[in-house]
Amino acid sequence: MSDLRFRPATAQDLSTLVRLRDDAARWMNSRGTTGQWQPGELDEDHFRRIMKDGEVWVAELDGRTVGAWELWWSDPDAWGPQPPTAGYIHRLMTDHTHAPTGTGRRLLRAAEHRVAETGRPLARLDCLATNTRLTEYYIAAGYRTTGHKNSKPQPTGTLKSFTLLEKPLR
Repeated sequence: MSDLRFRPATAQDLSTLVRLRDDAARWMNSRGTTGQWQPGELDEDHFRRIMKDGEVWVAELDGRTVGAWELWWSDPDAWGPQPPTAGYIHRLMTDHTHAPTGTGRRLLRAAEHRVAETGRPLARLDCLATNTRLTEYYIAAGYRTTGHKNSKPQPTGTLKSFTLLEKPLR
């Protein structure tokens, strides 16, 4: 897996990001995690907005996109007003049909590295409060639960409850 390369997403990646997100949603749903994501929830405009206000990164292996994530510099809907001490990792997703085992963890480490490059000492993320498997995944990666956010607005307009997690990077 040494050929895994990370780069900022461009406008040419928009349709791939939508496909990757929809495929990840179908994969989660097929394993019983039905509340986290649904296919069709996000479109190219969503990723275009994130690229304008934050960062979207893709991971490529042998010329194929096998993962991506969003990186925000604030997340007031989940964390409230905060000083600029954290990067907020969102929509960490892998292509489960082509990505080698461990790709998700490598994406997470790359996102953390990007946050640390900016001098911010914390990586933060959230996941659906009822998604215990994903919460355990992040805890195993060094995150700790710092609280919960009830009724966080989603891009689709629905409200969901989330577990908030944080990891010191230094």
